[in-house]
Amino acid sequence: MKNTAVRIFLFLAAAGLLLAACSPAVPDPVHSSLQRETAPNVTSGDLQTLVAGNNAFTVDLYQTLRSKDGNLFCSPFSISLALAMTRAGAGGRTGEQMDAVLHFRLPPERLHPAYNALDLELARRGQSDDQDDEPLQLNIANGVWAQQEHPFLPEYLDLLAVNYGAGIHPADFVANADAVRQEINTWISDGTHGRIEDLIPPGALSPLTRMVLANAIYFKADWQMPFPSDNTNQAPFFRLDGTVVQVEMMHNRAYLPYARGENFRAVELPYVGGTAAMDILVPDEGQLAAFEAGLDAETLAMILAELQPVEVELGLPTFTFRSQFSLAGQLAGLGMPEAFDPARADFSGMDGLRDLFISDVIHQAFVAVDEEGTEAAAATAVIMMAGAAPPSDEGVRLIIDRPFLFLIRDIPSGQILFIGRVLDPAE
Repeated sequence: MKNTAVRIFLFLAAAGLLLAACSPAVPDPVHSSLQRETAPNVTSGDLQTLVAGNNAFTVDLYQTLRSKDGNLFCSPFSISLALAMTRAGAGGRTGEQMDAVLHFRLPPERLHPAYNALDLELARRGQSDDQDDEPLQLNIANGVWAQQEHPFLPEYLDLLAVNYGAGIHPADFVANADAVRQEINTWISDGTHGRIEDLIPPGALSPLTRMVLANAIYFKADWQMPFPSDNTNQAPFFRLDGTVVQVEMMHNRAYLPYARGENFRAVELPYVGGTAAMDILVPDEGQLAAFEAGLDAETLAMILAELQPVEVELGLPTFTFRSQFSLAGQLAGLGMPEAFDPARADFSGMDGLRDLFISDVIHQAFVAVDEEGTEAAAATAVIMMAGAAPPSDEGVRLIIDRPFLFLIRDIPSGQILFIGRVLDPAE
């Protein structure tokens, strides 16, 4: 009887082992146990190369968007960050095309640590030793939502955690795509102080979605030299079609970096702390289209380099608006079509397979400018789906009463954070 019981136990144990061996293994939920590298070993040359490439992409993207009607505002830096996380999983021609469009000029093993170093450097901009000044706020956050139990490669998830501080959120797109969409939108709203709401619209995610890589950026800073509120008055603004709209025009007189070109004028307004500034480019009357068409990375760098302090009597309209874009067409048109093609995309670095492609890159941005300063926010979501000189003594007067372009940039690194165009401040 005892031997029979032993034989039954051994039989059941062997059967259990056999069933376990025949059953498909259940992969661990997606995660990374690694912490962000807070002191990446990156040379100043690599940082300069990264910033130069990002700024070149800024101008390229602006050129694809400028044909749109109305005011325009976006954060190419946010878009680059989200796509850099995506690029980490791209291979072959897909990766080469992304490198060319995004102006990634560093090899992957140096590109991602350079992004980490730049992000960490920008995060320190909010520190101020002057207790009387409201410190500049610059918050950047990255997040990844990945289909739970999809076989994403651990080394890919680790790279995101180490270099981008990206929290890996397990998600169930298959059964609850809309619930995940709302979760991501809430995360983005929180990261942008409520300025970017409902970035991902209903229906953008589906049971075929496997990953969403998101970036949120929030900027708020006071002018170093605020505009006196009692100097603001109603003034005309001349739109492109010749019509006139009355706007709230702020006025100030101060020594500001200024340049005069062949068909434009430019002025720079520093923010408190001196680590960030808004650069305003004002084409001469009737020259907006020609100025925009001739704007490239080299021209922009030359304009910024020519700014010299001069006393400026400045008039600048207040404005508040937001823009939203679906960028798949623009990015494919710039030269990375394979990333959006289910038949040709190679994101095997994400999961070892060739079944993922980018279904969309959604971007939304907000800006508000008044007498005290600037508030700006932006968010980007990349949706991955399965498929098959000395100061001048001469003063100038610049009343910005016609369409203009503007940048918000980090001064120490030179990184452009936002770019925009105002055709109608009252829009």
